[in-house]
Amino acid sequence: ADLMWLNLLTLLCCIPVITIGASLTSAHYVALKMKRNEEGYIAKEFFKAFKVNFKQSTLIWLILLIIAAVIGADLYIMKETDLGIPEFFRVIIMAIGLLVIFMAVWVFPVQAKFINTLSQTMKNAFSLSVIQIPKTLLMIVLYAAPPVLCIWFLQIFPLYFILGLSLPIYISAMLYNKMFQKLEDRILERIAQEEKAAEDETGSEESEETEKIFSDEMIYGDKEQQ
Repeated sequence: ADLMWLNLLTLLCCIPVITIGASLTSAHYVALKMKRNEEGYIAKEFFKAFKVNFKQSTLIWLILLIIAAVIGADLYIMKETDLGIPEFFRVIIMAIGLLVIFMAVWVFPVQAKFINTLSQTMKNAFSLSVIQIPKTLLMIVLYAAPPVLCIWFLQIFPLYFILGLSLPIYISAMLYNKMFQKLEDRILERIAQEEKAAEDETGSEESEETEKIFSDEMIYGDKEQQ
């Protein structure tokens, strides 16, 4: 029932198109909390994440749309015109498109959980997609399967409105949960060390708790570690 409600919220918030990024980010946020048995009211959690992530998630979504449009236009021109463009250019563009898809399936989960700059979020998502290639491929299949099945078997199309988005997102959360947890533990340990050092200097014991994890260097680590 929670997944069905999450699916409906996600679809409704995707209708304006420009809000798709924020909607997918919120869905991943709620799905990860469901996996960890931390969720409260689904709608409340969803719209809280929607508000917090709206600006950056929307920018990410628009960037992905622009990249997809450019790649699609290039492939269309190569197919429909006789400009004598070598075939390997088509292969290169298709390879770039595949890498963008790799990054796209990770960027909204990363945005949902970690606080980073826009460029760092996309860079981290791409790094994770390469490091976790088996999971990346499985996530792509999960997201592609419902619409493809609906095209082949129109009678199951109503199921897409029930679990077509939320179920693949929840299974994806199951795939990246442990890896995210390790990253969170590492980041929180570093934050704790920094706060302890600050307390030793100032004598203050107050600290602000945040639900998201802050790190501009989630994957790459400190410069000293590179």
